[in-house]
Amino acid sequence: MKISDITVMICDDSPLVIKKTGDILHKIGITHTIQASDGEEAVAQYKNSKPDLVFMDIVMPKKTGIEALREIKEFDHNARIVMASTIGTQSNLITAIKEGAFEFLQKPIKEEDVLKVVNRMLKE
Repeated sequence: MKISDITVMICDDSPLVIKKTGDILHKIGITHTIQASDGEEAVAQYKNSKPDLVFMDIVMPKKTGIEALREIKEFDHNARIVMASTIGTQSNLITAIKEGAFEFLQKPIKEEDVLKVVNRMLKE
């Protein structure tokens, strides 16, 4: 699989974060993106589109990122979900990893971190 073939879902309740993450993805060569604004929508979008990689916020309305992570992993245990949250979320990090998160990134998400995650995914 080439980087240009990857489909990525960005799930965050902040349109600005979605835009910035999308800009980073486009800059590194990923043009197929899906967006979701809460955990509930993320689960539905995942089941409908089955993206290769998901960047998901933890704190969101309707369904948290951790709840969405659990539900998506139940649907597809091979799902690659990168949880993202702000500083001071050590307990969320532990929970996310226990629930099967592919990676955990601190916000604001940086281009080099996205590239590392994408390269790791391509190697597996």
